[in-house]
Amino acid sequence: MIKLNLFDVASISEVIEIINDKFEYSVPSETVGLLECHDRILHDDVVSDINIPDFKRSTVDGYAVRSRDLFGASETSPSMLDLTGEAEMGKTNLGTLEFPGECMYVPTGGMLPEGSDAVIMIEDVEKLDDITLLANKSVAPGENVIQIGEDIGRGELVLRKGARLRPYEIGVLASIGCISVRVARKPRIGIISTGDEIVEPGKVPGLGQVRDINSYLLYSLIQESSGEPVMYNFVRDDFDELRDTVGRALVECDTVLISGGSSVGKKDETMNVINSFENSEILVHGIAIKPGKPTILGKAGGKAIFGLPGHPLACAVIYKAFVTRYMNKLTGKVEAEYPVECEFDINYHKAKGREEYLPVAINQEGDVRIASPILSKSGLITGFSKAWGYIKIEKNNEGLRKGQAVQVYKF
Repeated sequence: MIKLNLFDVASISEVIEIINDKFEYSVPSETVGLLECHDRILHDDVVSDINIPDFKRSTVDGYAVRSRDLFGASETSPSMLDLTGEAEMGKTNLGTLEFPGECMYVPTGGMLPEGSDAVIMIEDVEKLDDITLLANKSVAPGENVIQIGEDIGRGELVLRKGARLRPYEIGVLASIGCISVRVARKPRIGIISTGDEIVEPGKVPGLGQVRDINSYLLYSLIQESSGEPVMYNFVRDDFDELRDTVGRALVECDTVLISGGSSVGKKDETMNVINSFENSEILVHGIAIKPGKPTILGKAGGKAIFGLPGHPLACAVIYKAFVTRYMNKLTGKVEAEYPVECEFDINYHKAKGREEYLPVAINQEGDVRIASPILSKSGLITGFSKAWGYIKIEKNNEGLRKGQAVQVYKF
């Protein structure tokens, strides 16, 4: 599919289908230690070869007992217990509850002695002397006890490939004895900003010039997406210079992002540059989305080249909507989106024909979250910094009503 002009735009679903069907390229895996795997994407399923826990352990401070010895116990008719000792943490030779009425003190997380099948909480027991206790309630078998393998069983699938490794998943890996793990290599994403009007953020722009925003915006977004950003020098509106830079980026990176070279104009050379490479093609030029309509998706050397809008908000929207999807394809990442439900703040009208990503702020009013749109003219740069997230408004939807329930996705 080739989109040659901005009037022949692709729908969002068509672009997603192209990303899914047109690219087979993926990044290789590597093995890293647990201290280096935060935010990495798991390459293989992880199956536990042990039980967690591998012994019966108490969930409370109390006394390990045989539950049948406390049958019918109450405050008016307590059961008498004989204290035989203490189950010290980390020790396994605890002895056995051999005779009726015997019990043993066990701390939270401690191992239960042989012969016991429940724990009575310390506050439910009255101590008469150093070895004689009164239990003021009954307990069921297994009460206040974590059984062997109850958390993780031997042979259980613990983590699925494609999972992003957060601190919690890393803790699970440590619990089953993993000291290293195979993960997808971080995708190297090349960032190329184009335009004669662009200057470094540290320079004072002259009349008609603007500071580079998108390079730094994209750099941070790539880091947030578990990628490795690679920044290239500014490229002026010159075919040879842009082609040389894109060529180097295609060799050095897994994906290339060209910021500011997607609109119709005499100096915008992104499409010509993509077409100049062997076995290349333009897959999309223009998407039915607001903001971000003038977006290019090309392919060269089996790798994706995105021509992103120069407007920072549109650039961020396209990155979230499509670049992250491609990066997930590179790494095998599987991650569901969980939007926040809110009430919309105003009546809002949109034109039919393209899906709109509307930036919103969220405020809490009593028990209700209110989503308020960040309304700004095209080209203004502060909209995305004021927004908590965005609402997807379907292309055939004419707008939103005040008080309507909406789903807000986090930026």
